[in-house]
Amino acid sequence: MSKPDWGTERAARGERLAAAGSLAKGKIVDSADVTALLEAVIRPGDRVCLEGDNQKQADLLAVALAGVDRTKVFDLHMVQSGVVLPEHLDVFETGVAKRLDYAYSGPQAARIARMLFGGKIELGAVHTYLELFARYFIDLTPNVALIAAVSADRDGNLYTGPNTEDTPTVVEATAFKSGIVIAQVNAIVDKVPRVDIPGDRVNFIVEAGKPFYVEPLFTRDPGAITEMQILTAMLAIKGIYAEYGVKRLNHGIGFSTAAIELLLPTFAEKLGLKGKIATHWALNPHPTLIPAIESGWVTQIHSFGSEVGMDDYIAARSDVYFTGADGSLRSNRAFCQTAGLYACDMFIGSTLQIDLQGNSSTVTTSRIAGFGGAPNMGSDPRGRRHASAPWLKAGEEADPDSPAALRRGRKLVVQIGETFGDGNVPMFVEHLDALVLAEKLSLDLAPVMIYADDVTHIVTEEGVANLLLCRDKDEREQAVRGVAGYTDVGRGRDAKMVQRLRERGVIRRPEDLGVDPLDADRSLLAAKSIKDLVRWSGGLYAPPSKFRNW
Repeated sequence: MSKPDWGTERAARGERLAAAGSLAKGKIVDSADVTALLEAVIRPGDRVCLEGDNQKQADLLAVALAGVDRTKVFDLHMVQSGVVLPEHLDVFETGVAKRLDYAYSGPQAARIARMLFGGKIELGAVHTYLELFARYFIDLTPNVALIAAVSADRDGNLYTGPNTEDTPTVVEATAFKSGIVIAQVNAIVDKVPRVDIPGDRVNFIVEAGKPFYVEPLFTRDPGAITEMQILTAMLAIKGIYAEYGVKRLNHGIGFSTAAIELLLPTFAEKLGLKGKIATHWALNPHPTLIPAIESGWVTQIHSFGSEVGMDDYIAARSDVYFTGADGSLRSNRAFCQTAGLYACDMFIGSTLQIDLQGNSSTVTTSRIAGFGGAPNMGSDPRGRRHASAPWLKAGEEADPDSPAALRRGRKLVVQIGETFGDGNVPMFVEHLDALVLAEKLSLDLAPVMIYADDVTHIVTEEGVANLLLCRDKDEREQAVRGVAGYTDVGRGRDAKMVQRLRERGVIRRPEDLGVDPLDADRSLLAAKSIKDLVRWSGGLYAPPSKFRNW
Protein backbone atom coordinates (compact mmCIF):
# COMPACT_ATOMS: atom_id res chain seq x y z
CA MET A 1 0.00 0.00 0.00
CA SER A 2 1.44 3.35 -1.02
CA LYS A 3 1.92 6.01 1.63
CA PRO A 4 0.06 9.32 1.33
CA ASP A 5 2.04 12.30 0.12
CA TRP A 6 1.75 14.67 3.09
CA GLY A 7 3.28 17.62 1.28
CA THR A 8 0.83 18.26 -1.54
CA GLU A 9 -0.60 21.50 -0.16
CA ARG A 10 2.82 23.01 0.55
CA ALA A 11 4.03 21.94 -2.86
CA ALA A 12 0.99 23.60 -4.48
CA ARG A 13 1.69 26.81 -2.55
CA GLY A 14 5.28 26.68 -3.77
CA GLU A 15 4.11 26.37 -7.36
CA ARG A 16 1.78 29.35 -6.98
CA LEU A 17 4.50 31.47 -5.43
CA ALA A 18 6.92 30.49 -8.19
CA ALA A 19 4.38 31.39 -10.87
CA ALA A 20 4.11 34.90 -9.43
CA GLY A 21 7.82 35.31 -8.75
CA SER A 22 8.60 37.44 -11.79
CA LEU A 23 5.89 39.95 -10.78
CA ALA A 24 7.21 40.66 -7.29
CA LYS A 25 10.20 42.48 -5.84
CA GLY A 26 10.40 40.68 -2.55
CA LYS A 27 6.79 40.77 -1.46
CA ILE A 28 5.89 43.97 -3.29
CA VAL A 29 3.85 43.86 -6.51
CA ASP A 30 3.14 46.95 -8.58
CA SER A 31 -0.55 47.87 -8.75
CA ALA A 32 -0.42 47.65 -12.55
CA ASP A 33 0.45 43.95 -12.23
CA VAL A 34 -2.28 42.92 -9.79
CA THR A 35 -4.51 41.22 -12.35
CA ALA A 36 -1.54 39.25 -13.66
CA LEU A 37 -0.68 38.32 -10.07
CA LEU A 38 -4.15 36.91 -9.51
CA GLU A 39 -3.99 34.97 -12.76
CA ALA A 40 -0.69 33.48 -11.60
CA VAL A 41 -1.73 32.34 -8.10
CA ILE A 42 -5.42 31.47 -8.48
CA ARG A 43 -6.45 28.13 -9.97
CA PRO A 44 -9.86 27.32 -11.53
CA GLY A 45 -12.30 26.15 -8.87
CA ASP A 46 -10.33 27.71 -6.00
CA ARG A 47 -12.01 28.95 -2.85
CA VAL A 48 -11.23 32.66 -2.70
CA CYS A 49 -11.94 34.96 0.22
CA LEU A 50 -12.19 38.59 -0.85
CA GLU A 51 -12.66 41.32 1.75
CA GLY A 52 -15.70 41.79 1.44
CA ASP A 53 -16.24 42.83 5.12
CA ASN A 54 -19.21 44.52 6.71
CA GLN A 55 -17.57 47.93 6.10
CA LYS A 56 -13.97 47.58 4.86
CA GLN A 57 -13.52 46.61 1.22
CA ALA A 58 -10.45 45.38 -0.64
CA ASP A 59 -11.65 47.41 -3.61
CA LEU A 60 -8.45 47.38 -5.69
CA LEU A 61 -8.27 43.59 -5.49
CA ALA A 62 -12.00 43.31 -6.22
CA VAL A 63 -11.57 45.27 -9.47
CA ALA A 64 -8.51 43.20 -10.38
CA LEU A 65 -10.33 39.91 -9.80
CA ALA A 66 -13.24 41.06 -11.95
CA GLY A 67 -10.73 41.79 -14.73
CA VAL A 68 -8.90 38.44 -14.90
CA ASP A 69 -8.78 36.39 -18.09
CA ARG A 70 -11.84 34.13 -18.01
CA THR A 71 -9.91 31.36 -19.76
CA LYS A 72 -7.33 31.30 -16.95
CA VAL A 73 -9.45 31.89 -13.86
CA PHE A 74 -13.01 30.55 -13.67
CA ASP A 75 -15.57 28.69 -11.55
CA LEU A 76 -14.26 30.17 -8.32
CA HIS A 77 -16.00 29.49 -5.02
CA MET A 78 -16.24 32.87 -3.28
CA VAL A 79 -16.32 32.68 0.52
CA GLN A 80 -16.64 36.19 1.89
CA SER A 81 -18.62 37.80 4.64
CA GLY A 82 -19.83 40.84 2.71
CA VAL A 83 -21.07 41.14 -0.88
CA VAL A 84 -20.97 44.92 -1.02
CA LEU A 85 -19.25 46.22 -4.16
CA PRO A 86 -20.57 45.81 -7.73
CA GLU A 87 -17.37 43.88 -8.59
CA HIS A 88 -18.30 41.26 -5.98
CA LEU A 89 -21.15 40.24 -8.28
CA ASP A 90 -19.51 41.11 -11.60
CA VAL A 91 -17.29 38.03 -11.20
CA PHE A 92 -20.41 35.86 -11.32
CA GLU A 93 -21.76 37.62 -14.40
CA THR A 94 -18.56 36.80 -16.31
CA GLY A 95 -18.12 33.23 -15.03
CA VAL A 96 -14.96 33.99 -13.06
CA ALA A 97 -16.91 32.85 -10.00
CA LYS A 98 -19.60 30.21 -9.75
CA ARG A 99 -20.48 29.46 -6.12
CA LEU A 100 -21.06 31.81 -3.18
CA ASP A 101 -21.09 31.45 0.59
CA TYR A 102 -21.60 34.77 2.38
CA ALA A 103 -23.22 36.56 5.32
CA TYR A 104 -24.26 40.09 4.32
CA SER A 105 -25.15 41.87 1.07
CA GLY A 106 -26.91 45.09 2.05
CA PRO A 107 -25.99 47.41 -0.87
CA GLN A 108 -26.23 44.56 -3.40
CA ALA A 109 -29.38 42.97 -1.94
CA ALA A 110 -31.61 43.59 -4.98
CA ARG A 111 -28.99 42.54 -7.55
CA ILE A 112 -28.03 39.37 -5.70
CA ALA A 113 -31.71 38.39 -5.61
CA ARG A 114 -32.01 38.83 -9.38
CA MET A 115 -28.83 36.84 -10.00
CA LEU A 116 -29.85 34.00 -7.71
CA PHE A 117 -33.26 33.73 -9.36
CA GLY A 118 -31.58 33.99 -12.76
CA GLY A 119 -29.21 31.12 -12.05
CA LYS A 120 -26.06 33.25 -12.23
CA ILE A 121 -24.99 32.25 -8.72
CA GLU A 122 -24.85 28.80 -7.18
CA LEU A 123 -25.67 29.50 -3.54
CA GLY A 124 -23.94 27.60 -0.79
CA ALA A 125 -25.59 29.31 2.17
CA VAL A 126 -26.37 32.65 3.73
CA HIS A 127 -24.42 32.46 6.99
CA THR A 128 -24.06 34.31 10.21
CA TYR A 129 -20.61 35.86 10.61
CA LEU A 130 -19.39 33.41 13.26
CA GLU A 131 -20.77 30.50 11.30
CA LEU A 132 -18.90 31.51 8.15
CA PHE A 133 -15.69 32.25 10.08
CA ALA A 134 -15.94 28.82 11.70
CA ARG A 135 -16.27 27.14 8.32
CA TYR A 136 -13.08 28.89 7.15
CA PHE A 137 -11.33 26.49 9.53
CA ILE A 138 -13.34 23.39 8.66
CA ASP A 139 -14.65 22.97 5.13
CA LEU A 140 -14.52 26.43 3.48
CA THR A 141 -10.82 27.14 3.99
CA PRO A 142 -9.66 29.68 1.38
CA ASN A 143 -6.94 28.78 -1.10
CA VAL A 144 -6.35 32.49 -1.68
CA ALA A 145 -7.22 35.44 0.55
CA LEU A 146 -7.41 38.99 -0.83
CA ILE A 147 -7.35 41.42 2.08
CA ALA A 148 -6.98 45.12 2.86
CA ALA A 149 -4.80 46.98 5.37
CA VAL A 150 -3.83 50.56 6.12
CA SER A 151 -0.09 50.07 5.66
CA ALA A 152 2.66 47.50 5.35
CA ASP A 153 6.41 47.45 5.71
CA ARG A 154 8.62 45.71 3.15
CA ASP A 155 8.56 42.48 5.13
CA GLY A 156 4.78 42.32 4.83
CA ASN A 157 3.92 43.24 8.40
CA LEU A 158 0.47 44.81 8.24
CA TYR A 159 -1.17 47.63 10.16
CA THR A 160 -4.92 47.24 9.80
CA GLY A 161 -5.83 50.27 11.93
CA PRO A 162 -9.33 50.82 13.32
CA ASN A 163 -11.09 48.71 10.69
CA THR A 164 -9.38 45.41 11.38
CA GLU A 165 -12.75 43.61 11.17
CA ASP A 166 -12.42 40.12 9.60
CA THR A 167 -8.76 40.31 8.55
CA PRO A 168 -7.11 38.25 11.34
CA THR A 169 -9.63 35.43 10.92
CA VAL A 170 -9.28 35.29 7.14
CA VAL A 171 -5.47 35.38 7.28
CA GLU A 172 -5.23 32.79 10.05
CA ALA A 173 -7.36 30.28 8.14
CA THR A 174 -5.55 30.82 4.83
CA ALA A 175 -1.91 31.23 5.85
CA PHE A 176 -1.80 28.21 8.14
CA LYS A 177 -3.32 25.90 5.53
CA SER A 178 -0.79 26.60 2.79
CA GLY A 179 -2.88 29.30 1.16
CA ILE A 180 -1.80 32.54 -0.52
CA VAL A 181 -2.44 35.88 1.20
CA ILE A 182 -2.38 39.08 -0.88
CA ALA A 183 -2.86 42.44 0.83
CA GLN A 184 -3.70 45.75 -0.73
CA VAL A 185 -2.43 48.59 1.45
CA ASN A 186 -2.90 52.32 1.38
CA ALA A 187 0.85 52.83 1.72
CA ILE A 188 4.11 50.92 2.09
CA VAL A 189 6.13 52.41 4.95
CA ASP A 190 9.45 51.83 6.68
CA LYS A 191 7.78 50.95 9.97
CA VAL A 192 4.12 50.25 10.69
CA PRO A 193 2.51 51.93 13.74
CA ARG A 194 1.80 48.50 15.21
CA VAL A 195 1.96 44.98 13.81
CA ASP A 196 -1.61 43.70 13.47
CA ILE A 197 -0.79 40.87 11.04
CA PRO A 198 2.77 39.40 11.08
CA GLY A 199 4.57 39.49 7.76
CA ASP A 200 5.26 35.75 7.67
CA ARG A 201 1.54 35.25 7.03
CA VAL A 202 1.47 37.61 4.04
CA ASN A 203 2.84 36.58 0.62
CA PHE A 204 2.31 39.71 -1.49
CA ILE A 205 1.56 43.37 -0.85
CA VAL A 206 0.23 45.90 -3.32
CA GLU A 207 0.27 49.64 -2.69
CA ALA A 208 -3.12 50.94 -3.79
CA GLY A 209 -2.18 54.60 -3.59
CA LYS A 210 -5.48 55.54 -1.98
CA PRO A 211 -7.45 54.42 1.08
CA PHE A 212 -9.59 51.31 0.72
CA TYR A 213 -13.33 51.95 0.75
CA VAL A 214 -15.12 51.94 4.10
CA GLU A 215 -18.92 52.10 4.28
CA PRO A 216 -20.32 54.39 7.03
CA LEU A 217 -22.80 51.66 7.84
CA PHE A 218 -23.65 52.61 11.40
CA THR A 219 -24.21 56.36 11.08
CA ARG A 220 -27.80 57.47 11.67
CA ASP A 221 -28.77 61.14 11.38
CA PRO A 222 -30.76 62.14 14.48
CA GLY A 223 -32.65 64.54 12.22
CA ALA A 224 -34.32 61.56 10.54
CA ILE A 225 -35.60 59.96 13.75
CA THR A 226 -39.40 60.09 13.93
CA GLU A 227 -41.71 60.53 16.91
CA MET A 228 -42.96 56.96 16.36
CA GLN A 229 -39.40 55.66 16.70
CA ILE A 230 -38.97 57.76 19.84
CA LEU A 231 -42.11 56.16 21.26
CA THR A 232 -40.86 52.64 20.59
CA ALA A 233 -37.53 53.61 22.18
CA MET A 234 -39.32 54.88 25.31
CA LEU A 235 -41.32 51.66 25.56
CA ALA A 236 -38.17 49.55 25.18
CA ILE A 237 -36.26 51.51 27.84
CA LYS A 238 -39.07 51.39 30.37
CA GLY A 239 -40.51 47.99 29.52
CA ILE A 240 -37.30 45.99 28.97
CA TYR A 241 -34.05 47.80 29.88
CA ALA A 242 -35.40 49.00 33.24
CA GLU A 243 -37.45 45.86 33.96
CA TYR A 244 -34.49 43.52 33.56
CA GLY A 245 -31.65 45.87 34.51
CA VAL A 246 -29.78 45.20 31.26
CA LYS A 247 -26.18 46.40 31.45
CA ARG A 248 -24.44 44.23 28.82
CA LEU A 249 -25.96 44.51 25.37
CA ASN A 250 -25.74 44.91 21.62
CA HIS A 251 -27.76 47.25 19.41
CA GLY A 252 -28.55 46.37 15.84
CA ILE A 253 -28.55 48.98 13.07
CA GLY A 254 -31.59 51.21 12.81
CA PHE A 255 -33.29 54.43 13.77
CA SER A 256 -35.21 52.83 16.65
CA THR A 257 -32.02 51.75 18.39
CA ALA A 258 -30.39 55.10 17.55
CA ALA A 259 -33.35 56.73 19.29
CA ILE A 260 -32.72 54.58 22.38
CA GLU A 261 -29.08 55.71 22.45
CA LEU A 262 -30.13 59.35 22.25
CA LEU A 263 -32.74 58.92 25.00
CA LEU A 264 -30.30 57.52 27.56
CA PRO A 265 -29.05 60.95 28.77
CA THR A 266 -32.59 62.40 28.79
CA PHE A 267 -35.57 60.06 29.23
CA ALA A 268 -33.62 57.25 30.91
CA GLU A 269 -31.73 59.73 33.09
CA LYS A 270 -35.03 61.08 34.43
CA LEU A 271 -36.07 57.51 35.25
CA GLY A 272 -32.98 57.19 37.45
CA LEU A 273 -31.45 54.45 35.31
CA LYS A 274 -27.90 55.79 34.97
CA GLY A 275 -25.45 53.13 36.11
CA LYS A 276 -28.24 50.55 36.15
CA ILE A 277 -28.57 49.89 32.41
CA ALA A 278 -26.53 50.07 29.19
CA THR A 279 -23.02 50.23 30.61
CA HIS A 280 -21.11 47.53 28.71
CA TRP A 281 -21.50 47.09 24.96
CA ALA A 282 -20.56 44.94 21.98
CA LEU A 283 -21.07 47.64 19.38
CA ASN A 284 -19.58 49.48 16.44
CA PRO A 285 -18.73 53.11 17.34
CA HIS A 286 -22.24 54.48 16.82
CA PRO A 287 -22.10 58.29 16.60
CA THR A 288 -25.54 58.43 18.26
CA LEU A 289 -23.99 56.95 21.41
CA ILE A 290 -21.66 59.96 21.82
CA PRO A 291 -24.04 61.91 24.11
CA ALA A 292 -24.43 58.88 26.39
CA ILE A 293 -20.65 58.41 26.52
CA GLU A 294 -20.10 62.09 27.25
CA SER A 295 -22.78 61.94 29.97
CA GLY A 296 -20.98 59.12 31.76
CA TRP A 297 -23.43 56.37 30.89
CA VAL A 298 -21.02 54.05 29.10
CA THR A 299 -18.24 52.11 30.81
CA GLN A 300 -16.81 50.03 27.95
CA ILE A 301 -17.36 49.19 24.28
CA HIS A 302 -15.79 46.43 22.19
CA SER A 303 -16.30 46.89 18.45
CA PHE A 304 -16.75 44.66 15.40
CA GLY A 305 -15.32 47.39 13.15
CA SER A 306 -14.93 51.15 13.28
CA GLU A 307 -17.10 53.91 11.82
CA VAL A 308 -16.11 56.63 9.37
CA GLY A 309 -15.27 59.89 11.13
CA MET A 310 -15.00 58.41 14.62
CA ASP A 311 -11.23 57.81 14.72
CA ASP A 312 -10.21 60.96 16.65
CA TYR A 313 -13.08 60.58 19.09
CA ILE A 314 -12.19 56.93 19.78
CA ALA A 315 -8.53 57.80 20.33
CA ALA A 316 -9.57 60.46 22.85
CA ARG A 317 -11.87 58.05 24.70
CA SER A 318 -9.55 55.10 25.28
CA ASP A 319 -11.16 54.54 28.68
CA VAL A 320 -14.25 53.41 26.76
CA TYR A 321 -12.90 51.84 23.55
CA PHE A 322 -10.24 49.19 22.95
CA THR A 323 -7.28 51.04 21.41
CA GLY A 324 -3.67 50.27 20.59
CA ALA A 325 -0.56 52.15 21.63
CA ASP A 326 -0.94 54.17 18.43
CA GLY A 327 -4.35 55.38 19.66
CA SER A 328 -6.45 53.71 16.98
CA LEU A 329 -9.29 51.30 17.60
CA ARG A 330 -8.57 47.59 17.67
CA SER A 331 -11.69 46.00 16.22
CA ASN A 332 -12.16 42.31 15.59
CA ARG A 333 -15.39 40.94 14.20
CA ALA A 334 -14.90 37.34 15.31
CA PHE A 335 -14.03 38.28 18.90
CA CYS A 336 -16.83 40.86 19.11
CA GLN A 337 -19.39 38.45 17.66
CA THR A 338 -18.35 35.99 20.36
CA ALA A 339 -18.72 38.72 22.99
CA GLY A 340 -22.16 39.58 21.67
CA LEU A 341 -23.19 35.94 21.68
CA TYR A 342 -21.93 34.90 25.12
CA ALA A 343 -21.14 38.00 27.18
CA CYS A 344 -24.21 40.15 26.44
CA ASP A 345 -27.59 39.78 28.12
CA MET A 346 -29.59 41.43 25.35
CA PHE A 347 -29.75 42.04 21.62
CA ILE A 348 -32.24 44.53 20.24
CA GLY A 349 -32.63 45.26 16.56
CA SER A 350 -35.01 45.77 13.67
CA THR A 351 -36.21 43.47 10.93
CA LEU A 352 -38.32 43.60 7.76
CA GLN A 353 -40.77 40.80 8.51
CA ILE A 354 -42.13 38.98 11.56
CA ASP A 355 -44.52 36.06 11.27
CA LEU A 356 -47.24 34.81 13.63
CA GLN A 357 -44.84 32.93 15.90
CA GLY A 358 -42.12 35.59 15.93
CA ASN A 359 -39.73 34.26 13.27
CA SER A 360 -38.05 37.25 11.62
CA SER A 361 -36.16 37.83 8.40
CA THR A 362 -34.64 40.61 6.31
CA VAL A 363 -35.19 38.58 3.14
CA THR A 364 -37.98 39.59 0.78
CA THR A 365 -38.88 38.36 -2.69
CA SER A 366 -36.96 41.26 -4.24
CA ARG A 367 -34.07 41.77 -1.78
CA ILE A 368 -31.69 39.30 -0.14
CA ALA A 369 -29.73 41.40 2.32
CA GLY A 370 -28.26 38.53 4.32
CA PHE A 371 -27.97 38.49 8.08
CA GLY A 372 -24.56 39.71 9.18
CA GLY A 373 -24.23 39.12 12.88
CA ALA A 374 -27.89 39.41 13.90
CA PRO A 375 -28.42 35.64 14.27
CA ASN A 376 -25.34 35.47 16.53
CA MET A 377 -26.32 38.50 18.59
CA GLY A 378 -29.98 37.50 18.49
CA SER A 379 -29.76 33.92 19.66
CA ASP A 380 -29.87 32.25 23.04
CA PRO A 381 -26.43 30.64 23.57
CA ARG A 382 -27.12 27.28 25.15
CA GLY A 383 -23.44 26.91 25.95
CA ARG A 384 -23.53 29.83 28.41
CA ARG A 385 -22.73 28.91 32.02
CA HIS A 386 -22.37 32.24 33.88
CA ALA A 387 -25.30 33.92 35.58
CA SER A 388 -26.53 37.51 35.59
CA ALA A 389 -29.71 39.08 36.92
CA PRO A 390 -31.33 39.76 33.49
CA TRP A 391 -30.44 36.29 32.23
CA LEU A 392 -31.85 34.58 35.32
CA LYS A 393 -35.05 36.66 35.32
CA ALA A 394 -35.74 35.89 31.65
CA GLY A 395 -35.11 32.21 32.31
CA GLU A 396 -37.53 32.18 35.23
CA GLU A 397 -40.24 33.83 33.12
CA ALA A 398 -39.77 31.25 30.37
CA ASP A 399 -39.61 28.25 32.73
CA PRO A 400 -41.06 29.03 36.15
CA ASP A 401 -41.53 25.40 37.19
CA SER A 402 -37.94 24.08 36.95
CA PRO A 403 -35.66 24.03 40.02
CA ALA A 404 -33.81 27.36 40.13
CA ALA A 405 -30.32 25.81 40.24
CA LEU A 406 -31.03 23.73 37.13
CA ARG A 407 -33.03 26.32 35.19
CA ARG A 408 -31.38 27.76 32.13
CA GLY A 409 -31.33 31.53 31.94
CA ARG A 410 -32.38 33.25 28.74
CA LYS A 411 -30.78 35.91 26.64
CA LEU A 412 -33.14 38.76 25.84
CA VAL A 413 -33.68 38.94 22.08
CA VAL A 414 -35.82 41.92 21.14
CA GLN A 415 -37.24 42.88 17.76
CA ILE A 416 -38.21 46.55 17.60
CA GLY A 417 -39.96 48.43 14.83
CA GLU A 418 -43.07 50.16 13.58
CA THR A 419 -46.06 48.09 12.51
CA PHE A 420 -45.79 49.66 9.05
CA GLY A 421 -42.28 50.26 7.71
CA ASP A 422 -40.89 52.12 4.71
CA GLY A 423 -43.40 52.55 1.91
CA ASN A 424 -46.21 51.62 4.31
CA VAL A 425 -45.19 47.97 4.05
CA PRO A 426 -46.36 45.93 7.07
CA MET A 427 -43.67 44.43 9.29
CA PHE A 428 -46.04 41.63 10.36
CA VAL A 429 -46.93 38.90 7.87
CA GLU A 430 -48.72 35.56 7.94
CA HIS A 431 -45.78 33.86 6.20
CA LEU A 432 -42.22 35.08 5.66
CA ASP A 433 -41.03 35.82 2.13
CA ALA A 434 -38.02 33.68 3.10
CA LEU A 435 -40.24 30.63 2.57
CA VAL A 436 -41.03 31.76 -0.98
CA LEU A 437 -37.34 32.23 -1.67
CA ALA A 438 -36.51 28.78 -0.32
CA GLU A 439 -39.10 27.22 -2.62
CA LYS A 440 -37.99 29.14 -5.72
CA LEU A 441 -34.31 28.30 -5.18
CA SER A 442 -34.95 24.77 -3.88
CA LEU A 443 -33.13 25.57 -0.67
CA ASP A 444 -33.07 23.01 2.13
CA LEU A 445 -33.33 25.81 4.69
CA ALA A 446 -35.32 29.05 4.48
CA PRO A 447 -33.16 32.13 5.26
CA VAL A 448 -34.70 33.03 8.63
CA MET A 449 -32.70 35.72 10.44
CA ILE A 450 -33.85 35.05 14.02
CA TYR A 451 -35.94 32.01 14.86
CA ALA A 452 -39.07 32.42 16.94
CA ASP A 453 -37.80 30.34 19.85
CA ASP A 454 -34.96 32.86 20.32
CA VAL A 455 -37.17 35.98 20.21
CA THR A 456 -38.22 37.03 23.70
CA HIS A 457 -39.88 40.43 23.10
CA ILE A 458 -41.42 42.44 20.28
CA VAL A 459 -41.73 46.22 20.62
CA THR A 460 -43.91 48.39 18.40
CA GLU A 461 -45.81 51.65 18.91
CA GLU A 462 -48.66 49.42 20.12
CA GLY A 463 -46.67 48.20 23.11
CA VAL A 464 -44.37 45.42 24.31
CA ALA A 465 -45.13 41.72 23.82
CA ASN A 466 -43.24 39.50 26.27
CA LEU A 467 -43.13 36.14 24.50
CA LEU A 468 -41.35 34.54 27.47
CA LEU A 469 -44.67 34.55 29.32
CA CYS A 470 -46.56 32.73 26.58
CA ARG A 471 -47.35 29.14 27.50
CA ASP A 472 -48.43 27.73 24.13
CA LYS A 473 -48.45 28.41 20.42
CA ASP A 474 -51.87 30.10 20.47
CA GLU A 475 -50.83 32.55 23.18
CA ARG A 476 -47.68 33.36 21.27
CA GLU A 477 -49.62 34.05 18.06
CA GLN A 478 -52.07 36.34 19.86
CA ALA A 479 -49.23 38.17 21.62
CA VAL A 480 -47.70 38.88 18.21
CA ARG A 481 -51.05 39.94 16.77
CA GLY A 482 -51.65 42.08 19.84
CA VAL A 483 -48.79 44.46 19.00
CA ALA A 484 -49.20 44.27 15.20
CA GLY A 485 -51.50 47.30 15.04
CA TYR A 486 -53.70 47.77 11.99
CA THR A 487 -51.81 45.38 9.75
CA ASP A 488 -53.73 42.39 8.44
CA VAL A 489 -52.04 40.33 11.15
CA GLY A 490 -53.08 42.79 13.84
CA ARG A 491 -56.68 43.00 12.64
CA GLY A 492 -56.91 39.21 12.82
CA ARG A 493 -56.39 39.15 16.59
CA ASP A 494 -58.71 37.45 19.08
CA ALA A 495 -59.68 40.54 21.08
CA LYS A 496 -60.72 38.62 24.19
CA MET A 497 -57.55 36.55 24.28
CA VAL A 498 -55.39 39.63 23.71
CA GLN A 499 -57.14 41.31 26.62
CA ARG A 500 -56.41 38.30 28.84
CA LEU A 501 -52.75 38.43 27.79
CA ARG A 502 -52.69 42.09 28.67
CA GLU A 503 -54.14 41.38 32.11
CA ARG A 504 -51.30 38.87 32.66
CA GLY A 505 -48.66 41.37 31.53
CA VAL A 506 -47.77 39.44 28.38
CA ILE A 507 -48.81 42.50 26.39
CA ARG A 508 -48.26 45.95 27.84
CA ARG A 509 -49.60 49.05 26.18
CA PRO A 510 -47.92 52.45 26.57
CA GLU A 511 -50.38 53.38 29.34
CA ASP A 512 -49.55 50.14 31.18
CA LEU A 513 -45.92 51.26 31.26
CA GLY A 514 -46.74 54.83 32.24
CA VAL A 515 -45.68 56.19 28.86
CA ASP A 516 -47.81 58.90 27.25
CA PRO A 517 -47.44 58.73 23.44
CA LEU A 518 -47.87 62.52 23.36
CA ASP A 519 -44.54 62.78 25.25
CA ALA A 520 -42.73 61.04 22.38
CA ASP A 521 -41.30 64.25 21.02
CA ARG A 522 -38.01 65.06 19.30
CA SER A 523 -37.22 67.40 22.18
CA LEU A 524 -36.31 64.24 24.15
CA LEU A 525 -33.36 63.46 21.86
CA ALA A 526 -30.00 64.38 23.39
CA ALA A 527 -28.87 65.35 19.87
CA LYS A 528 -31.26 66.38 17.11
CA SER A 529 -28.79 66.54 14.23
CA ILE A 530 -25.37 65.36 13.09
CA LYS A 531 -24.07 68.82 13.97
CA ASP A 532 -25.28 68.29 17.55
CA LEU A 533 -23.26 65.06 17.69
CA VAL A 534 -20.16 66.97 16.58
CA ARG A 535 -20.77 69.48 19.39
CA TRP A 536 -21.22 66.71 21.96
CA SER A 537 -17.88 65.21 20.84
CA GLY A 538 -16.05 68.50 21.35
CA GLY A 539 -15.35 68.65 17.63
CA LEU A 540 -13.63 65.23 17.58
CA TYR A 541 -16.31 63.53 15.47
CA ALA A 542 -15.79 64.23 11.75
CA PRO A 543 -18.91 62.92 9.97
CA PRO A 544 -18.76 61.79 6.34
CA SER A 545 -19.47 64.59 3.87
CA LYS A 546 -22.87 63.19 2.91
CA PHE A 547 -24.05 63.78 6.47
CA ARG A 548 -22.83 67.38 6.59
CA ASN A 549 -25.66 69.78 5.83
CA TRP A 550 -24.33 72.91 7.52
